[in-house]
Amino acid sequence: MIHPIGDASEGIVDQYCGGSHTKDIMEITRRQFSASAAGTLALLGSPSFASSKKGSQNMQQRSASKGFWPNGAQLAISISLMFEGGGQPISGAGGPISEPIKNGLPDLPTNAFFAYGHYEGIPRALDLFDKHKIKVSSFMIGKAIEQTPELAQEIVRRGHEAAAHGRTWSPSYNLSREEEKRFISDSVETIHRITGQTAIGWNAYWLRSSVHILETLQELGFLYSIDESSHDEPFIIPVKGKDFVIVPYTFHMNDISSYPFEGYNPQGYEQALRDEFDQLYEEGASRRRLMLIGMHDRINGHANRIRVLDRFLTYATSHEDVWFARKDEIARWALEHREDTPILHRGPASATGLPGV
Repeated sequence: MIHPIGDASEGIVDQYCGGSHTKDIMEITRRQFSASAAGTLALLGSPSFASSKKGSQNMQQRSASKGFWPNGAQLAISISLMFEGGGQPISGAGGPISEPIKNGLPDLPTNAFFAYGHYEGIPRALDLFDKHKIKVSSFMIGKAIEQTPELAQEIVRRGHEAAAHGRTWSPSYNLSREEEKRFISDSVETIHRITGQTAIGWNAYWLRSSVHILETLQELGFLYSIDESSHDEPFIIPVKGKDFVIVPYTFHMNDISSYPFEGYNPQGYEQALRDEFDQLYEEGASRRRLMLIGMHDRINGHANRIRVLDRFLTYATSHEDVWFARKDEIARWALEHREDTPILHRGPASATGLPGV
């Protein structure tokens, strides 16, 4: 079973302090586990796994020698559910209407578009996740969950992760370091007050944070961020002698960036999901692979889109050794198996243009 995250998250970060590091740009120790070691890993936690009856014996024999994920899973899949409706400005928020509203007046239809997320989208998505017995990470905007606290509580009650997405649906990269820190900590405090969970995962508005973000998140007790799309597996960036995890996000498998309403093709989206799964599942026989799906309350929460996701999840769960994981679980697994996790030593973000110190 998956247990809610408590206030011990900062201690978890401290537990995995990085030791001495080489000056190499990238340090990767690849995966070599014995069958007995893989059996030991099976005792760590008890995340839910998708399975089928087909070819189980052969798959189990292959899995026993890997150990890339818990219980020898060949592929991890992680879904991000964005809880944003109610956190947007009442005038000027992006939506399906291309013509911007004038004179800063309240944009009534766009605000109703956002409200669909908490009225219909999230409840429908939660039922879908229950149907397939999977857990996800929900990135919550503080202002949004203040308007519908019972929905945020229901997300946590059903076993999903509550992660931080800022005070409002607005940029933070242009704030001073202290202002950005407060913008993030405000959302953490709101999430804890409403759901009882302490958020240890962060996602910025359109993934854009300031160049100080990793140090700021570490100071606030975060374990991971998803604000990078450069890998198909989690990786570690050492920050002031401590390990910080990047659990990547996705643009290409994301409803808001690649599958918005305009030009949406449900058959194309479903095929893309299957193709992404098939390729990564195949690669997962020899290396750690992670499939990511980004969905927003007001977009993929619509009825026809949930039906597409339902068919995909049925397909994915028909395969052996697929781990549907919350992102906090993935971050902890990466830290607990540091020897098998890519470690990136980057210079300052202001020089490299990538998250780093």
